Amino acid sequence: MRAVVKAAAERGIEIRDDWREPEAGPGEVLIQVAAASLCGTDRELYEWSASAQAFALDLPAVLGHEGSGTVIGLGEGVTSFKIGDRVAMESHLVCGECHACRSGSAHTCERTRILGMHIDGVFAERVAVPADICVLLPEQVSLETGALLEGAGVAMHAIQRSGYAVAGQNVLINGCGPVGLVIAKLALVLGAANVVAVEPNPFRQQQARALGVTVLHPQDDVAAMCREIAGTRGGFDVAFEVSGVRGVLPPLFEALRREATLVTIGHPGEPAAIDIAQWINKKGITLRGIYGRRLWESWDQLLLLVQSERLTLDWLVTHRLPLEQADEAIDLLSGDAGKVLLVPGLASS
Repeated sequence: MRAVVKAAAERGIEIRDDWREPEAGPGEVLIQVAAASLCGTDRELYEWSASAQAFALDLPAVLGHEGSGTVIGLGEGVTSFKIGDRVAMESHLVCGECHACRSGSAHTCERTRILGMHIDGVFAERVAVPADICVLLPEQVSLETGALLEGAGVAMHAIQRSGYAVAGQNVLINGCGPVGLVIAKLALVLGAANVVAVEPNPFRQQQARALGVTVLHPQDDVAAMCREIAGTRGGFDVAFEVSGVRGVLPPLFEALRREATLVTIGHPGEPAAIDIAQWINKKGITLRGIYGRRLWESWDQLLLLVQSERLTLDWLVTHRLPLEQADEAIDLLSGDAGKVLLVPGLASS
């Protein structure tokens, strides 16, 4: 079987055509992968950065944690799916037994394992996964869209974590990668008064403007612009930090009004200093973070919006490549690209 494999604790990947065929064990389903989406974490894994090493991969492993496909095999005890079902996959495998899992916060499970890191992932022709991480796709949702749901679910979780503080509000987003763009789209769908995004990349700026977002460059006076738009409110109501770039938090705090909310999504590569007295105590800003998706509220909310056609995601896709071009796909993540899909059924060019 063809697969993209992280074989060793070093930079790079292997494109294999002799990887072992997966089998559906008890409680598992075997899936013919239709599409797999790349994200920034895949680039970190390729580079074998410090943040990648922190995931403690079980090597060697097939990479890929955002994907969709068709069920072609059922393991013992699986009754929730049938052959031919089209599914997307949640990437976090939680224990179901700890306090977090049993109290409605499974997304914070300390025993979380991750698809494509601790079990073989979706950068392959076929994958065997626990049935309980699969999500049945509604008839009108394409398999390509299914491959985008895991990443879009992060954006949905960010909106939820803010307390849905976007309807009729002024929204600031730092970083216009795919997650930032979906946050912007969700904010508009849910009735935001104004959405301002901060992004240095011209291609991503163009994508944001196409959504109807006001786009600023990081070198602009973001706080002053937000205060001007907000008028007597004194600043924006909610901000989402998606980039993980060093030094971006102070201008976001500055752009927010008193008693506003700041949600962090991007993972900085180093600790970030925060002036607790100035921003948290005196200005009363609520700082929240997210990791992955709420299980399963984020999926339910997202699918409802997609199924109702209030939210579309296909516009995120800019490139489709075969498995054999995984190196090129990873390179695209640093350039002018939105969502890059690996499609096992595509022939190599």
